[in-house]
Amino acid sequence: MQDQRYVPDSRQNALPTLNKVSRIFTLDLSRKLKLTPLPMSSLKDKLYDHLRDDVYCKLGVSGIHGIGVFAIRDIPKGTAPLRSMVSNKEIKFSRIELKKVPSSVRKHLSRFCLVEKGRVFAPEIGLNAVNVSIYLNHSKKPNLRFDDKDVLRAVRDIERGDELTIDYDVSFDDDHDFSDN
Repeated sequence: MQDQRYVPDSRQNALPTLNKVSRIFTLDLSRKLKLTPLPMSSLKDKLYDHLRDDVYCKLGVSGIHGIGVFAIRDIPKGTAPLRSMVSNKEIKFSRIELKKVPSSVRKHLSRFCLVEKGRVFAPEIGLNAVNVSIYLNHSKKPNLRFDDKDVLRAVRDIERGDELTIDYDVSFDDDHDFSDN
């Protein structure tokens, strides 16, 4: 059964609205409302579903530090609010492999990517695309935590406008000192 957001009433002169992006409606004034489904690309369907079901956050100015991630709608406990259509896979590089990369880019990598045991884990999508999770700020009372599948989930209900945070020490199994920031 299709999701019907608009049920026409024959007494109304209102035009129908879309009940799903993949539907185009035509109105035959001499007859009833005629639904004419037009095929939509699989990618467009996936994007529509993503926009409807998975988009919870935006970037904004943080009261904690610099830029942060903020809820644009309420996020129920257990939700994965940073689900993306973009790959979140990382590619490991040794510092030797990155030697010919400009020093300013190496510095950027060390600030925004996981660096562990002499390896830099760079996002598969590169650094000219944004994975908003790199803007999550640190808190000892975080509202997000990694689950056993390394997916960030809300540990409590988060209200629209709240900043999303993680505990860097727990998330990255390391102690972080912010005394010079």
